[in-house]
Amino acid sequence: MASVPFATGADRGEARFFFTMACLMVGTILAGFSFNIVTGRSTFASPLLVHVHGVIMLGWLGIYLVQNSLIFAGNVPLHRRFGWIAVLWVPLVLTMGLLVMRHSLQMAGGPPFFAQNQFLISNPLQLIGFAGLTAWAITVRRNTGWHRRLMFCGMAMLCGPGFGRLLPMPLFIPWSWYISIFLPILLFVGAGMLADKRRYDRVHPAWLWGIGVTVGVQVLADVIAYSPLGYQFTEWFLAGTPGAERQMAAFVPPM
Repeated sequence: MASVPFATGADRGEARFFFTMACLMVGTILAGFSFNIVTGRSTFASPLLVHVHGVIMLGWLGIYLVQNSLIFAGNVPLHRRFGWIAVLWVPLVLTMGLLVMRHSLQMAGGPPFFAQNQFLISNPLQLIGFAGLTAWAITVRRNTGWHRRLMFCGMAMLCGPGFGRLLPMPLFIPWSWYISIFLPILLFVGAGMLADKRRYDRVHPAWLWGIGVTVGVQVLADVIAYSPLGYQFTEWFLAGTPGAERQMAAFVPPM
């Protein structure tokens, strides 16, 4: 990996690009959730679990944005020290994401425009994909080219919930889940690949690994979710809860 001729952390042009994209990703997520509140589809009158999840996710968005801003400002030593907070924060993101998913499915049946079996299996695997890419990025942190791009790809995997809230998801049934997951990857990672091509006349392989992990995770999730075992597991997971009262397949909610 050390032989790849890409910029180091001292390259201000590349640092500007990653800082700008960090702002766009964070802004997209915040815009999606804010739009739901403004339109009345979400409310602050939610269980404590949901608020804790929100605080944890806001914390991660802040960490990612601060880390990119520190590199853009040239403060590499503080970036490295502050980065250890990210190591501790990733398990919190993973844990709270799983708990909120369980609450959403069992208490409300999950978003109606997602099939319950797909939502149940894909969500945890996508979170694991994010955690895996982030962990990989941390282990190769001395190689700036790989580190910042793997972190970027991991962050892009978290953009789906915010991005999807800006779109008329019921109109995309039965492709709603794929659109919310892959469209952010296509836009954000695609922008990174295009920036590399223009700057270096080649694309860093980290982008391809990020896309590969996203696609591979979803293929595995679908194989499990739409197997007999996946249907049975979903029924068992929802049995005796309010979430079991809705149909398992995606549907357009009544107006």
